Amino acid sequence: MTLSIGIVGLPNVGKSTLFKALTKKPVDIANYPFCTIDPNVGVVNVPDFRLEKLAEFSHSQKIIPAVVEFVDIAGLVRGASLGEGLGNQFLSHIREVDAILEVVRVFPSSGLKEVVHFYNSVDPKRDIEILETELILSDIETINRRTEKLEKEVKSLNKEAIKKEELFKKIKEMLERGILASQYPFDTEEKKMIKELNLLTVKPIIYVYNVSGGLEIPDDLRKREHVILDIKMEEELMEIKDEEKEELSLKSSLDNLIIKAYQILGLITFFTTGEDETRAWTIKNGSTAPEAGAAIHTDFCEKFIRAEVINWQDLLDGGAKRMVGKDYIVKDGDVIEFKI
Repeated sequence: MTLSIGIVGLPNVGKSTLFKALTKKPVDIANYPFCTIDPNVGVVNVPDFRLEKLAEFSHSQKIIPAVVEFVDIAGLVRGASLGEGLGNQFLSHIREVDAILEVVRVFPSSGLKEVVHFYNSVDPKRDIEILETELILSDIETINRRTEKLEKEVKSLNKEAIKKEELFKKIKEMLERGILASQYPFDTEEKKMIKELNLLTVKPIIYVYNVSGGLEIPDDLRKREHVILDIKMEEELMEIKDEEKEELSLKSSLDNLIIKAYQILGLITFFTTGEDETRAWTIKNGSTAPEAGAAIHTDFCEKFIRAEVINWQDLLDGGAKRMVGKDYIVKDGDVIEFKI
């Protein structure tokens, strides 16, 4: 499976610069709003030191890492849910991604090349509130439309429709209090019911605080899932050769962001390794052996008999593989050989 993460934020906060630094792809970057209209898409390898060690152990001819897809989405403004700016287009692009990465400007204009803030002042809390409010308003509208369509079924006492209506009402009440739907304690059945709505506020959010000059981040902002980056510096590091970075002790922090994005989606990695290739596979945490096999090919799930499993470090240390059945829950770092 390939994860898709949408990079969002107000205009001119560093979204496209971050996308360029992550993906090493040239993008339009300008000091005016809505420079990015159609989303840019780039695929980034998930850093994992275990791959090279396994490849060396197996004398593999090639290494295939897990990947994350980043999507650079147009800037958001207040009123997007009502069509302001690139509102509807912006929101439709967010619906297509698995998680949201919001770039929040913390750096001031002074001391840097003047970068115009869309609202003429730097206020991270306000900017976060604008994004969350627009997502919430869009979700309330989605729930209202879906609830209207359920009316006939509810009146005919359809049990499933009644359950859905009750759940949708609870979520709407939360949203109206300014609480994201991701905070609701969904059980398994409710997750299935809510999935049809494709709510924006259910998606995990990582906040990227774009700083400069060692600025401190207020404590209340640190309570959110976040990564602190000097995005301009990350862009400049792209132009420096690896040997020079090592000599100057310069290191990118982008790997932390990629790993955080991977973790927030509740994903883990298992490996297959041999002379042909060593490869990382992405699966949901809690997947069974057959479900993990489906990441490679549906046959490994449908025709699953058993699998040989060993932790990657145990394999390097000369440990023995063990046979597991359909109920085995795959762990991060497992090396697996499927038997069908």
